[in-house]
Amino acid sequence: MPILQTDTKKVKVKNKKFTLNLTERKKEQIAGYLYISPFFILFSIFGLFPILYSFYLGFQKWNGLGEMEFVGLRNFKLIFEDPLFWKSIYNTFIIALMGTLPQLLVAFLLAFALNSALIRFKNFFRVSFFLPNVTSIVAVAIVFGTLFTNSETGLVNALLSLFNIPPINWSTNEWGVKIAISSMVFWRWVGYNTIIYLAGMQSIPNELYEAAKIDGANLRQQIRYVTLPMLKPVLIFTIFISTIGSIQLFTEPLVFVGRAMREEGITVVLYLYREAFVNNAFGTASATAIVLFLIIILVSTINVLITNRIGNTK
Repeated sequence: MPILQTDTKKVKVKNKKFTLNLTERKKEQIAGYLYISPFFILFSIFGLFPILYSFYLGFQKWNGLGEMEFVGLRNFKLIFEDPLFWKSIYNTFIIALMGTLPQLLVAFLLAFALNSALIRFKNFFRVSFFLPNVTSIVAVAIVFGTLFTNSETGLVNALLSLFNIPPINWSTNEWGVKIAISSMVFWRWVGYNTIIYLAGMQSIPNELYEAAKIDGANLRQQIRYVTLPMLKPVLIFTIFISTIGSIQLFTEPLVFVGRAMREEGITVVLYLYREAFVNNAFGTASATAIVLFLIIILVSTINVLITNRIGNTK
């Protein structure tokens, strides 16, 4: 009997320890959830809820003040029948191609040059290239608006006059607006992508380049068979981010074109803004946002598929 009592006491002590450990573990879990909860609460309020509410508004007719009226797919029909909507999509993709593709190529070349041993004062160039990214977008747009002014004395028109090219009305000309906005996008983001590419290149072991040189690889072959395959994750990231950013272009065309929102420079997001805050048509604006969301998914998927083929040696 005494032995049984002792065993019973041991079992009780073990149960108490197990219960105590389990309680402490729960406390740690609860504390962990409390620490990360602010992010999810803020994201739910300012991120998830607006997204879901936009999908709801896409099927409603609402001017922002009165009662909502369910109209089904009518909002989508209205924007698809609007020539200005298709013009905004065309402008968005043209500006994206003109501003993003050269930007990524130049950023890659600049990063490759900064990663080589031939360039001196590398820290100075890194800071200089990255400075445009920390500059206010509005300030950049105002400066470029001054450079691309319609006046003959504007800097760009003055440079063109040296080659006997007549002055261009940059704010009204079909291609002049696109060139000006693309120049802003290029100047602002080329330094950011340069730093990203440089960080990726510096993580590539130097032994790979030395082995390639021993095998007789020239500079072009080193880039193709060493740099590009090792830099593929960084390439996917920059192309993905740059594509989404170019499709969501808003501030640059708004400041450069102005509240007139001429069709030469209107983008999809600017069209969305016009529908919501100028025409007070939040239903068609939300429908535009849904279409833009689907376009971004489609273009991003195509970009990832294409980027995955970069650096393949087959």
